[in-house]
Amino acid sequence: MIDERLKDFATDRQKEIIDAVLEHGSGGKAATALGLNKATINRVIVAVERKAARQAYSPPHGWTNPVAEGFNASRISTNYRPDGTVGQQWVIATPDKDRQAIIMREGFEAMAEELPRQEPITHAYHTLSNLANVYTLTDSHVGMLAWHKENQDANGDWDLGIAEKTLTGCFEYMVNSAPAAGVGIVAQLGDFLHSDGLNAVTPTSGHLLDQDGRFPKVVRAAIRILRRVVNYALVRHEKVIVLLAEGNHDPASSVWLRAMFQALYEKEPRVTVIDSELPYYAYQHGKTMLCWHHGHLKKNDQLPLLFAGQFAKMWGETTKRYAHTGHRHHVEEKEHPAMKVMQHSTLAARDAYASRGGWMSERQCVAITYHKEFGEVARNTVTPEMLSI
Repeated sequence: MIDERLKDFATDRQKEIIDAVLEHGSGGKAATALGLNKATINRVIVAVERKAARQAYSPPHGWTNPVAEGFNASRISTNYRPDGTVGQQWVIATPDKDRQAIIMREGFEAMAEELPRQEPITHAYHTLSNLANVYTLTDSHVGMLAWHKENQDANGDWDLGIAEKTLTGCFEYMVNSAPAAGVGIVAQLGDFLHSDGLNAVTPTSGHLLDQDGRFPKVVRAAIRILRRVVNYALVRHEKVIVLLAEGNHDPASSVWLRAMFQALYEKEPRVTVIDSELPYYAYQHGKTMLCWHHGHLKKNDQLPLLFAGQFAKMWGETTKRYAHTGHRHHVEEKEHPAMKVMQHSTLAARDAYASRGGWMSERQCVAITYHKEFGEVARNTVTPEMLSI
């Protein structure tokens, strides 16, 4: 017989199978009733039992106190009495990153339901439907604190106020200097936030970060910047595509940013937020394929083959193909046999870590214009110094 409590660890389909086994008394009879193979029933039961065991529930082994949802049991120590019964038991739980990501995503989506929606914005300009402008903002590190004396740059200070002024100012400069394209793509390529939570550390390695202020202040500034950027693009373009990519500094924040901006612009039919949990993104503009990846998971040379496989249909329908990355904070461009890959620089100043490591690059952002048939046809570069003119 099967333990009915296993349903606490099962998906809806797995629960149906467990209920069938309980109702009919055996896996074979349940398989006949459901029109499945008995081996399939057995595989489902074993899978649920293994999942339950990872959460410290396996009565045959004396494990009867499962850990909370979103955690796994990393170590269990049991002290047995002479009669074989359990005397004491210690369960060490660690976060289940995959499950916690799902819980977090569901929470963000629920919170987004309460947000006031952005009312439609009037489009005031005549545009050319054959053109799409890609405005790249990458590695903005909103919330980072940099001091000019540490990076030996007279303009090397960076904090929340400077970030907001620089990012919005440079974006407007890019839009104003670019052709009047029908499509405007706000390509926020990851690491928009310097840290990913209340602790100012990198998410994976736990390295300490120089952060300007509390995380709630950073979140508010990030939202203000992105809303202003998207709204300005709406005034200039008939259609706006918003990409909020995952970076290595803000993998969790990219989740709530996507959920929030999908909700914020729910009433605005001219805005499309790219909804992808996979950190590889693509958009088709006629025969031109535009792709993005922050750059933290794959090297630039690996991207053409990856995008060809991940977006095979789009690849086959296009003749001009471009991939954009960030992550490394400096410009690098290479033309491969079937795709050009461009690595973008950052507008942010160097923090102490980058300065001590000797990493330097020109701070800039680029607006690139693509034609439906001919691919790239124009490019405009903006630097922070241009804002003082």
